[in-house]
Amino acid sequence: MQGYKQVIIIRSDLKMPIGKASSQVAHASTESMLRSHKDEIEKWRSLGMKKVVLKVASQEELLKYKKDADDLGLVNALITDAGRTVVEPGTVTCLGIGPDKEEKIDRITGKLKMA
Repeated sequence: MQGYKQVIIIRSDLKMPIGKASSQVAHASTESMLRSHKDEIEKWRSLGMKKVVLKVASQEELLKYKKDADDLGLVNALITDAGRTVVEPGTVTCLGIGPDKEEKIDRITGKLKMA
């Protein structure tokens, strides 16, 4: 069976504290998974639910990756914060992509650095 993974891309320019960043990554992971097809989730789960957290420098860059994911037909979830703690309401914080085949996700995220 091919490898499956999920990628979460977070904005490094927001400089969120680790707890806030972690909760945003969790939101992106969960929401993207909930939008995924049951068969993809089952394959991913059977292989250990691999997740990789990557970073981008800006909202514009994050939105470029969302467009690329949409263009490739990858399930994704853009996370916008409610603004109750650290960032302003409506701040786009991260993007969850997949789970899906690793090679498919790597086509668009393969050059990004780990967060």
